[in-house]
Amino acid sequence: MSLNRVLRTGIAASAALTATAVACLLAPSTAAADASAVELPPAHTGFDYQIGGAYTPPAGVKVVSRDRTAAPAPGLYNICYLNAFQAQPGAEGEWDADLLLRDESGDVVYDGDWGEAVLDIRTADKRERIAAKVGGWIDGCADKGFDAIEPDNYDTFTRFPDLLTASQAKSFVKLLSARAHQQGLAAAQKNTPQLAGARQETGLDFAVAEECGAYDECGEYTAAFGDDVVVIEYSAEGLRTACAGWGDQLSIVRRDLDVSPAGSSGYLRQTC
Repeated sequence: MSLNRVLRTGIAASAALTATAVACLLAPSTAAADASAVELPPAHTGFDYQIGGAYTPPAGVKVVSRDRTAAPAPGLYNICYLNAFQAQPGAEGEWDADLLLRDESGDVVYDGDWGEAVLDIRTADKRERIAAKVGGWIDGCADKGFDAIEPDNYDTFTRFPDLLTASQAKSFVKLLSARAHQQGLAAAQKNTPQLAGARQETGLDFAVAEECGAYDECGEYTAAFGDDVVVIEYSAEGLRTACAGWGDQLSIVRRDLDVSPAGSSGYLRQTC
């Protein structure tokens, strides 16, 4: 992204700006300045999604996404996966109790599909506290040599609309993208096509889209991010659709639903 600097001048006789005001006026925002320096993944290239376990990337792969606990793949563009909006299964105890989302009965709210406790991003204070913890993970990604982060479950609010809002999700992910940019890392929008148009507001740089072929959503991502979209499909039909519509433009891979490492019984990887 480029940053346009605008200098406003006035007639000295009618108004005078203090030196401090002038400095503030001319200085670009830190987040924007940092975002302009990050490197995006190469577009329309070999991609592999390895968040279920790292393994030697297949020939032709230039971009890899791996869990934050793994090491990056040498010589490739590496995306660091973070579960940012929900706790990993069984990891509730690693969070302050008041940072876990609770229902009207006071019970912790879980994403039933994955058994993950949802984090409470409803107030600015809680968002900042959660972002401080996730920010430590982001720093760890940078220290390991990753090039970008992939904060997952941006779309949690869509599964719990009575408790969470899109505005809260955007405010929280903006904190994460700013932390990433401070570390020289790009920040990916994970899924959530309905918020792709808010990328300037959130500071997100590219998209990681699951099943945009299967759900006819790839165009929503490209409208906001252009070719800077990597796609993961989990079905043969989804892969066919994604490849037919976007195979000459985007980086696309099909993986098994568990994202199993190569050599395991469930491993599946196909491309266009």
